[in-house]
Order: sequence, then C-alpha cells, then structure tokens
Amino acid sequence: MFVSQAVMAAQLGDRGGLSKGGSRKEKLRAMAVGMGAASEGGQYSGKMTPFVVLSCMMAAMGGVLFGYDIGISGGVTSMEAFLVKFFPEVDRKMKEDKDISNYCKFDSQLLTSFTSSLYLAGLVASFFASSVTKSFGRKPSIIFSGLVFIAGSALGGAATNIYMLIFGRVLLGVGVGFANQAVPLYLSEMAPSKYRGAINNGFQLSVGIGALTANLINFGTHKIKAGYGWRISLAMAAFPASILTLGALFLPETPNSLLQLGKPYQLVDEMLQRIRGTSDVQSELADLIKASEIAKSIDNPLKNIMRRKYRPQLVMAIAIPFFQQVTGINVIAFYAPVLFRTIGLGESASLFSAIMTGAVGLVTTFISMLVVDKLGRRALFIAGGVQMFVSQIIVGALLAALLGDEGSVSKGYSFVLLVLICVYVAGFGWSWGPLGWLVPSEIFPLEIRSAGQSITVATNFVFTFIIAQTFLAMLCHLKAGIFFFFGGWVVVMTVFVYCFLPETKNLPIEKVELVWRQHWCFLLCWYSITTASQNSLQA
Repeated sequence: MFVSQAVMAAQLGDRGGLSKGGSRKEKLRAMAVGMGAASEGGQYSGKMTPFVVLSCMMAAMGGVLFGYDIGISGGVTSMEAFLVKFFPEVDRKMKEDKDISNYCKFDSQLLTSFTSSLYLAGLVASFFASSVTKSFGRKPSIIFSGLVFIAGSALGGAATNIYMLIFGRVLLGVGVGFANQAVPLYLSEMAPSKYRGAINNGFQLSVGIGALTANLINFGTHKIKAGYGWRISLAMAAFPASILTLGALFLPETPNSLLQLGKPYQLVDEMLQRIRGTSDVQSELADLIKASEIAKSIDNPLKNIMRRKYRPQLVMAIAIPFFQQVTGINVIAFYAPVLFRTIGLGESASLFSAIMTGAVGLVTTFISMLVVDKLGRRALFIAGGVQMFVSQIIVGALLAALLGDEGSVSKGYSFVLLVLICVYVAGFGWSWGPLGWLVPSEIFPLEIRSAGQSITVATNFVFTFIIAQTFLAMLCHLKAGIFFFFGGWVVVMTVFVYCFLPETKNLPIEKVELVWRQHWCFLLCWYSITTASQNSLQA
C-alpha cells in the first residue's frame, strides 16, 4: 500500500505545475507516508463548485424517474377508462355494488400487482446493480437505468393487455433499481462534506418533483374524452428518462469510483481539484486512496458486510429503509387518489388533492436540504416522527368517527382531512423521506459501500412491494385503523433513531466510520468480539 502511494506521489510530482518550489511534491510524499490525516476539524479544503452542482442535478434526475412512477401509478388506477380496459371488476364494484364497504371498493390483487410488480423487479435488479456499480462505476449504472426506463415507458403506453402492462412495469422496476443504487452513492461521493446532506437530499427532492409532475399530468390526461389519457401518463415517463440518459453521458465519474476502478492517481487528483475548486486536495486524496486500498483487499463485499465489525451499519442499512416504508407514506404516494375517492371525493377532486399533497412534500424536502447540515440528521428524524404520528392519529380518529362502510365525509371534514394529510406529508418530507436515502449512503466505508447500498435498496423494495401489494386489502380489513397501524410504527422508529443513530453531519464521507467507533452500539459489538476472541484463546 505504501509503495502504491509513493508511486502516486511521483506521478503527481512529475506533472507540470505541481512542483512550485517543490512544495506540492513534498506535501504529496508526506501524505503518502503519513497516510494523510484529514485537515483540521475533520474538514477538507474546497467549496461548492458549479461543476458539482450541475453534475449532481443531472444525476438526481434518477430520483425523478422513481417519483414519476410512484405518482403516475396511483393516478391511472383511479381513471375510469384505465379500470374499464384492464380491471373491469374494480370498475363494476365501484358503479354497481352498493353494498360493498367504502374501504373495499379498490381491493383487487390484480390491481395491486400492477403497482407492486415494479418494486419486485427493482428488488431483483438492485443485487445486479451492486456488482455493476462497483465493477464499472456509478455512471454506467445511471445510463443503463435510463435506457431500461425508456423501454418500460414505451411498453406501458402502448399496452393492449394486462401482460404488456405488467411487463412494462417490470422494466421500469429494473430501471428504478439501478438508479436507486447508483444515484445516492454518486451524490454522496461528489458532494463536499459540509454540503453532503443538502446535495444527497436532492435525490428525494427529485423524487418529489417526479411525483408532483405525474400528478399534474394525471390531472390533465384524465379529462381526455376519448379515454386514452392513461396512455399519455404512462408513456410520458420516457421524457425524464431520456434527459437522464443523455445527460449521464456527460457526467464525470466520482473520485471514489475512479480509484475503485483502478484509474491512475493523477486522474483522480485532477478530478478532485476540478470538483473541489482548489489544488489543496492532498488530505482528501490520501483518505480516498487509503479507503480504496482497503476496498481492493475485499473479495466479497456482501460476505464481508456480515462481519461483526460492520454490524451497526448493517442494522441501519436494513432498519432505516424498513422504517421509511412503514411510515405509511405509500398510503399517500401510491394510492392518494384512491384514498381521496374512498372518503367521497370525485375523480377530478381526488387527483387535484394528490397534487396538493405532492406540492407540500416537494416544498418541505427543499426545506430539509437547507437545514439538514445545520440541524443534523437526528433532529429532523425525531421532529418529523412526532409530526407524522400526531397527524396520523387524528386522521384515523376522524375517519373512524365520520366514515362508515357506506356514504361519504362532508366537504368540510374532507378539507380537514386533506390538511391533516398534508401535515403528515410535510413531516415525512423533511425527515424520513430524504434522510432515508441520505444516511444509509454515507455510513459505510468504501470497501462495502456498494454492497451496503444494495442492501438498503433491496430492503426498501422488499417492504415497498409488501406495502403496495397488501395496502388495499389492509384498508379493506382495518379501515380507519390503518392510520393507527402506521402511527404505531412511527413511534417505534422515532425511539430507534433517538437511541441508536449517531450524528453524521459535516463529516467527510471517508471519516464517517470514525463516529461509529465512539458510539455505544459499536463499542458493544467490539466488546463482544474481543470477549469471544479471548474465550477462544483461553479454550
């Protein structure tokens, strides 16, 4: 390892313009020998450059794909023309079956299969995406996600039967799986440490933009008298996918990934100087090289991540995406128009209400971007959890008191319910929404980062699939109690964050690992390792 770093120093020192009085070369040699401690205060030199902003904005378009699909599926499944063509049984229950409960009108396993098939495909794709992202880089994964998404959009828009429709969703799932694997890693690795929270939260902001755009398109296309509006809604997903694919061709690869791919140190140094806007990148470069050397010594990251020393991070990689899904946000994200129709709003009013909740989520995610690196991750998690819990309990209580199996809620109470749901969405928008992607992407050391992200994405897809597949049946059986069910989980996750999650704001990404070494959870794991080793030696 020392030899390789010395070679790097020689390569950089021989380059013109680096040997200004020998100081640059001497610094790099000292860095190579001394393993390059981070600069004072744990921060590296550098600033937010336009190059980084533009690169991250383009990469974050991957979030638009995810958000658009979340928003579009809920809208088209409430459109009468779409239901008549693919799900006539659901349409018949809505129009003719007067005895069926308000909560059970949309209970159809075939209908939920349309929504959830994407997430099952994304689950499978995420494991392949981990290997591709590690072996070929973040950029190729992003490009591939856009291409597959375009194909899925075309198939969905042209669907003539349920098989074409669901196969199109499967292709969309593959695209989303690759995007959700590569984009959060790309954003975390490109961003300066003191702005990493804001930059990475841009992924969730993009998800919100995609969902809001989908709701607006649904609101317009459902009015098309000829009944083909749903085709436009599904096919329009190809537009952001095309922007992502073309834009990704011009994206730079992250310095972390360049080292992982075995690129020359000189190229990595030049990229770091370009994205940080300074020539003083020795400390960060040294830490990246150190992390890369460790990463290259790991043959099987997925196996290595199971080691006890990584246990705290592994728990977070599973717990955070699980908790993100059982907040109940998908009640709103997937089925907002369906839910609003359940409480008695018409088709147009339901779609417009979904637009309002989408706009609230977008605004609050933007607020989260502004404050996450000042207030920290823990504060937003806890405050958002309290806000979501209170609003969910009130919504559940009102529905239990006002909405029976038949009839509808008055317009006044419908407005109150809409406001409370917006309060809930706001709580998610500045806490579990963006932070559910940010925290897992920044807590793993480089040698297992891609594997850790794949576990995060896979866990997210597993429980997204379960919620999507079971929600309509749960709504039918639990009725208003569905909000109490998710509210209970919000309490559990808020307590979990308070007890177990350390603060990671403003730490360089290759230094985040250090905060775990000081956390009681890590110390407990380390104590158990040393105790087991001592017992083994004594035996």
